Amino acid sequence: MIDLGYSLSRRFPDPPQTDYRTADVRALRHDLFCGDVYVADVTADRELSTAWGWVPVLDFAWALCDIVEQLDRDPLGSRAARPQYAELDFTESTDRLRFRRRFGFVDVSADWAPDDRPLSLAHAELRREARDFLHDLVADLADMHDGLDANPVIWELTARFPRL
Repeated sequence: MIDLGYSLSRRFPDPPQTDYRTADVRALRHDLFCGDVYVADVTADRELSTAWGWVPVLDFAWALCDIVEQLDRDPLGSRAARPQYAELDFTESTDRLRFRRRFGFVDVSADWAPDDRPLSLAHAELRREARDFLHDLVADLADMHDGLDANPVIWELTARFPRL
């Protein structure tokens, strides 16, 4: 079982003058909603997490959904023997989360934890959990920030990655 989560930072609050209804893609992906994120394999009781406080959590959820789709481009899908790779880079750091899919599993490793063995996650479950995480995160953020649920960028994002 996979668990994806986040916590918002008190050290890096959003600017008080932000109009969430009209915030553009750059602001939503890079300037707002900073905190920390984690990816956990509940069954193995292991996780990869950040502890920096400045990770844009909406961007993380968005990028994770993009990556899961990118890892599924091989026409053979879960039967593909050739590994497929993707990376999620953190904008203010040289650290990355690295994804390697082979057959129906995705190995996730982190540059900041080079001695840890990768998390091995089922691709189909990762796709479902990434989309659920995105929708749950957007709902949480919309509850905290007036107008966010009326932002067309958010509408397009949630329509692009519907819950499964």
